Amino acid sequence: MSALPAPLPATTFFLDDPRTGRIACHHAGPDTSAHAPMVLVHSVNAAASAYEIRPLFEHYATSRPVFALDLPGFGLSERRDRAYTPRLMTDAVRVLVDEVRRRHGGAPVDALAVSLATEFLARAANEDAAAFRTVALVSPTGFDGKRREGPEGSTRAVPGMHAIVSFSLWDDFLFDNLTRPGVVRYFLEKTFGRKEIDEGMWAYAVRTAREPGAKHAPFHFLAAHMFSNDVTRLYDGLTMPVWMAHGVRGDFVDYRGAEAMKDRPNWRFRVFETGALPYFEMLEPFASAYDAFLAR
Repeated sequence: MSALPAPLPATTFFLDDPRTGRIACHHAGPDTSAHAPMVLVHSVNAAASAYEIRPLFEHYATSRPVFALDLPGFGLSERRDRAYTPRLMTDAVRVLVDEVRRRHGGAPVDALAVSLATEFLARAANEDAAAFRTVALVSPTGFDGKRREGPEGSTRAVPGMHAIVSFSLWDDFLFDNLTRPGVVRYFLEKTFGRKEIDEGMWAYAVRTAREPGAKHAPFHFLAAHMFSNDVTRLYDGLTMPVWMAHGVRGDFVDYRGAEAMKDRPNWRFRVFETGALPYFEMLEPFASAYDAFLAR
């Protein structure tokens, strides 16, 4: 049993599925509500966890049932050495969504994902559109203006890269240096686009990166195994209401590809004067804009 505390103030439960292994899920909020259940999915990086959506989780748990998961390889989920792919991550999203719907009479969910996880959410919503009332994409990947319409399920994996970074002579040394406290802070500053970051997220990221098996999923991320090469088709295929939000500071500000979606009646857009995690900096304006979208 891991000594790592839960990333969220919630009831944590585990789902075991042959597609995903053991994944940790977190739940808070009323069992019944006039609002649809909400599912939140964190981003992917060297020290990721559900802590990355904590402000939203806490905010919406006051009014509706809210669920989040630690994606496979992160947080309290299973971290064994295996292939970490879009298929695995999408299956994890679907396993949780299926469980949420089972608990709530089959109701479709409002789902929100951050950064690379938006690709997993979009794939899940393409595969089972009836399960999703709405989809929200926060600082999504795949909108840099390059259309990626490769074969279904293909990835942008760099040949040989995973073998290099995970080579046993230096893999521990490499990962330890990638996740040193100062390096974690450096990358969070690039995410926030400023020196001021969320200190709680930094502290949890440093700690979760020291858990056994923490290196396996990030090495697949570094080798681009989790980036979908058919992502343009995934976003094109979304038929339910879609909300896309992003900031204007830091390393994640190239959304030229979103212009292609501007005329679609089911898409809405919002830009915040923040870094890539607007809800950490402007929770109330972010939630107000998201609520307005959900109410439509």
